[in-house]
Amino acid sequence: VPLGRWVLEESVRQANFWQERHSDGGPLRINVNLSPTQLHHPRLVAETVDVLERSGLEPGALCLEVTESALIGADDDLLKPLRQLAEMGVDIALDDFGTGYSNLANLRRLPVSVLKLDRSFTRGMQQHPADPVDLKIVEGIVSLAHSLELAVTVEGVETGAQAEQLRRIGCDTAQGWYYARPGAPDRI
Repeated sequence: VPLGRWVLEESVRQANFWQERHSDGGPLRINVNLSPTQLHHPRLVAETVDVLERSGLEPGALCLEVTESALIGADDDLLKPLRQLAEMGVDIALDDFGTGYSNLANLRRLPVSVLKLDRSFTRGMQQHPADPVDLKIVEGIVSLAHSLELAVTVEGVETGAQAEQLRRIGCDTAQGWYYARPGAPDRI
């Protein structure tokens, strides 16, 4: 948990720095992965609130990502801290959606506002023409997510054609090497 807190602190600090330095660039949101250990930590909410308050970053600028596998069989005690954070305005993303034991009925009870569609669905979209089955699966998931008022982020975008296709399907955001490679904060 100390490493997880450090990652959260550094991410929020960096986001705050970018926001101050590039205030004309519009709103900024920083996504931070939550480990299963952090998810079970009794002070998750208090520590997240503390980090946000000390940094001055608005809760709406933070998105905490939780893997689908970490929430399998989650009971109300495990979901309560995530609900509290969501009520404060922190976005909760269900990461790697579709890779494991997706239980669509489970989506209704999870306090998530974002589905992050795993890159395994976008690989077939890198070829030309795109794999029609992958395309239909992504279209279906985007449609379902939007009907549940969830945003969709797609991982693994590596080409302009892929990005355009995902935009046409209605994906809200995307990430991948097409947009930027990992790098030092001062190069972003």
